[in-house]
Amino acid sequence: MPSLRYRAHELIHRSITGIDHLPAARVFAGLAIPGAVLLVFGRTDLLIYAVFGSFTGMYGFAEAPRERLAHQLEAAALLISGVGLGIALAEYHAPVWLLVVCVALFAAGLSPITDRLALRPEGPFFGIFAFGAIARVAGNQTQPLLAFAVCVAVSALCVGVGYFEATRRERREGPAASAPATPQRSGRASAVHAARYALAIAVSGVIGLLLGIGHANWAMAGAAVPLAAADSRGRIRRGVHRVLGTFAGLAVTAPLLLPGPSSTVLAIVIIALLYPTELFMARYYAVALGFFTPLIMSMTELAAPDDPRILLRDRAVDTLLGVAVGVAVALLVREPDRRDD
Repeated sequence: MPSLRYRAHELIHRSITGIDHLPAARVFAGLAIPGAVLLVFGRTDLLIYAVFGSFTGMYGFAEAPRERLAHQLEAAALLISGVGLGIALAEYHAPVWLLVVCVALFAAGLSPITDRLALRPEGPFFGIFAFGAIARVAGNQTQPLLAFAVCVAVSALCVGVGYFEATRRERREGPAASAPATPQRSGRASAVHAARYALAIAVSGVIGLLLGIGHANWAMAGAAVPLAAADSRGRIRRGVHRVLGTFAGLAVTAPLLLPGPSSTVLAIVIIALLYPTELFMARYYAVALGFFTPLIMSMTELAAPDDPRILLRDRAVDTLLGVAVGVAVALLVREPDRRDD
């Protein structure tokens, strides 16, 4: 027993001290500042747009100033495009089946671009997620241009904060070591991977519609998650982590949403949850989802209020559906033979 306790203590110690807190603080600052402004002006309905803008700060984890600046500008373009397209579909009252088609095409187009840019976090997930989530809630927004401007402004703030922190660190510690190069997919492999995204998102979205699930965008996002991994084993592992982490997050979300807290309380919780989300995201994905899930559901509730019990049910069903489809597509659509490239 003492040996077991010692090993558990060592694991927890390594998990905490092995994580770089500075990137998490940087991402947190990119949301906390505009989030506080929105709270002061009573515009918590716009917080979801600020959150998606703040995801810009998740890119360029520990890169040199120029490299981080380039990658964060590219990430900002990806996120802003997703938010803008989501607002446009909502403004034109597009049917949900059209949203499924558009998100699938968007993912197929973004996948080879993110491959070539070697963005980290890998893949087009956050752009896909922004598109689907905003299209789902933007119909409730009476000032769509202001909402879009909030996303753009927060993205710009995060780029500025990221560049300032990188240059400050370089002056203090010297040039950062170059990050290991991300293996580039061949042209044919990149095309196959884009097809995986389109197929997984389309299938999960269609099944969600047939089942009458009100948040089919969560199923589409769940289907995209396993595909970010490099191989079949990694995709299965990432899918399992997605399910376990999401259900842990639902256990946190239920006592948060069911009492019906005020919008101010929810906004403060959303801002606070971004720090631990980023703290664990790179190395302990399932743990990060325990914080990310209540963050996402809370900002969805602020933007488009709904019965929390329905939100909890839909999130659980959509996660299982999306991950199952994503893993199935990853296993069925195989990597092309290198000799064929």
